[in-house]
Amino acid sequence: MPLHSAVALICATVSLFVIAGAEDPYRFFNWNVTYGDIFPLGVRQTGILINGQFPGPDIHSVTNDNLIINVFNSLNEPFLLSWNGVQNRRNSYEDGVYGTTCPIPPGKNFTYILQVKDQIGSFYYFPSLGFHKAAGGFGGIRILSRPRIPVPFPDPAGDYTVLIGDWYKANHTDLRAQLDSGRKLPFPDGILINGRGPGGASFNVEQGKTYRLRISNVGLQNSLNFRIQNHKLKLVEVEGTHTLQTTYSSIDLHLGQSMSVLFTADQPAQDYYIVVSSRFTNPVLTSTATLRYSNSAGPVSGPPPGGPTIQVDWSLNQARSIRTNLTASGPRPNPQGSYHYGLINTTRTIRLANSAGQVNGKQRYAVNSVSFVPADTPLKLADFFKIDGVYRIGSISDNPTGGGIYLDTSVMNSDYRSFIEIVFQNDEDIVQSWHLDGYSFFVVGMDGGQWTAASRNGYNLRDAVSRCTTQVKL
Repeated sequence: MPLHSAVALICATVSLFVIAGAEDPYRFFNWNVTYGDIFPLGVRQTGILINGQFPGPDIHSVTNDNLIINVFNSLNEPFLLSWNGVQNRRNSYEDGVYGTTCPIPPGKNFTYILQVKDQIGSFYYFPSLGFHKAAGGFGGIRILSRPRIPVPFPDPAGDYTVLIGDWYKANHTDLRAQLDSGRKLPFPDGILINGRGPGGASFNVEQGKTYRLRISNVGLQNSLNFRIQNHKLKLVEVEGTHTLQTTYSSIDLHLGQSMSVLFTADQPAQDYYIVVSSRFTNPVLTSTATLRYSNSAGPVSGPPPGGPTIQVDWSLNQARSIRTNLTASGPRPNPQGSYHYGLINTTRTIRLANSAGQVNGKQRYAVNSVSFVPADTPLKLADFFKIDGVYRIGSISDNPTGGGIYLDTSVMNSDYRSFIEIVFQNDEDIVQSWHLDGYSFFVVGMDGGQWTAASRNGYNLRDAVSRCTTQVKL
């Protein structure tokens, strides 16, 4: 029997008109997207490279920067990039998701214009079409605080992007064909750390100094646990929110999530394992990288340290322990702005339940029984030019229907400046991740079983973390 779990969040559906002032800097990027041979697990496969790199280049920016990213598609099929965690303020046509944004045709280019307005934190980008994410095309995004806005910890000696994710030896075209033939994805072949398999990546540190790791789970389906041999991890930021600085021996990152941890190189000078392993799987996949002290007396030794495997409650309790640091500034001096989320009444409750199954011989995934089918005209264009018949408002219900999966261009309406409650209900037997593109939300409740109105009695209405991606446990 499938297990049931629910996550509740509160989200404001607010769009703000942004005018980039002359004082906000511009950063320009020119990217060429190509296919190329990669060998992350020791066998040759076709990967997606950005300017010849796998993974793609990091984006370094500062709060309020304007990012001008010109992407030239040198693939033989349409391509899109999505910016996981970058907030959309009346520019959702830049989010790079099919159905909202026009795909970039082969041999053509598109320039994304993004402003990281009133944002800080650790995020990443990824390709959103044609199962391209299984071939690469992803990279890190970091948004630094403006110099005059205090950060609740001293500047680290180093700041590293760490992209972790499950991986297949098969090309993305083969995996896509499996889904199109009605089969689910097989068990992954391994885990990559910054695009490399076991033992392939390394990070250099100096003894006694503290470092920041910006970790993102960029994989396809598995939750992962991250740890460093003999070192503690202090969580300081989750997807743009400074958190209470809780120390962990290891930390779970579910699909699509990003977070920052600090660690101090306070152990005897040698090399240590960095370990990433799969959660809730049998068998357990494990990959390693090397933490290398500059004055190291020797290589890593012994087996890599073990971590949690199938313990669901362990992961749930850790997620509940992640709280907002209410004394820290965000991108502005006042982290709560002019309101506190716990003092505002919600005007609507939406319950979303995921499901999986075959439709017309293909493997499909659905929300409230609707499996999304893109319209011929991107929805934002149809909306802007008032083209009738492209989509139907209300083509997805506010609550699970309990029926079978069917195809539709699902569109749900929302009132401007409304404050809504969304409940994610997971009735499947695997952990699900939910991401609201272009928005952040407060994760106020997380538990097993079916959600009811009584669940609100356990909401955290004081210091829930604001983020853009949450897990719903199995």
